[in-house]
Amino acid sequence: MPAANVIELRQLLSKRFPGLRTRADELTGPARRCWPTGLPQIDAPLQGGLPRGALTEVVAEHRGCGSALLLHRFLLQAFRENQFAAVIDGQDSLDVTQLGENLARLLWVRCHSADQALKAADLLLRDGNLSLVLLDLALNPALQLRKIPATTWYRFQRLVEQTSTVCLVMTPRAMVSPAQARLALNARLSLGALERNPEELARELNPEISEARRAGETRESLPHSA
Repeated sequence: MPAANVIELRQLLSKRFPGLRTRADELTGPARRCWPTGLPQIDAPLQGGLPRGALTEVVAEHRGCGSALLLHRFLLQAFRENQFAAVIDGQDSLDVTQLGENLARLLWVRCHSADQALKAADLLLRDGNLSLVLLDLALNPALQLRKIPATTWYRFQRLVEQTSTVCLVMTPRAMVSPAQARLALNARLSLGALERNPEELARELNPEISEARRAGETRESLPHSA
């Protein structure tokens, strides 16, 4: 990756978040190897939350499974902790109307293909300036996703493992081989359900969770509660 691109990215982040430390390894407080989402049905099985310095995959096989709801919930949790986050939007589909004033702490990279999204993810993970990076490929066409080499995910894992960044990848099928945690969303939310309080609705999501405790370890299904 050209050094000039990384420098430009650092300058952009510095302008976007003036006067504040945004590097994941500069955050105050004791270092934790997990990031609590605030959702007990996720944090309890994963023994504290999403793994830091690792990839987490959220599999959203169909519309209405709660992926957009979960993405917003994770962003709001990061903002409550005064953290900065990035969404790499693979199909330019993010609805930011629910984020309000929190947009000041969001870097939103709007893409129109999986290839564009992967290049943006490579830049952000290589620079390591954000605590939470969400790569949303859930709505990208299957043809684009089939062209992603498996080595891409291992490269991303190597980039993130030396940091405290939480890297979340949303996909329509399981495809991130080195993911240390995987959440499969099986809900079928109706249009009426979407009119309810998002916080309450998020707590009713009951993803199927699996985890690899160490890189290369075989994943095992974990029990979880609603």
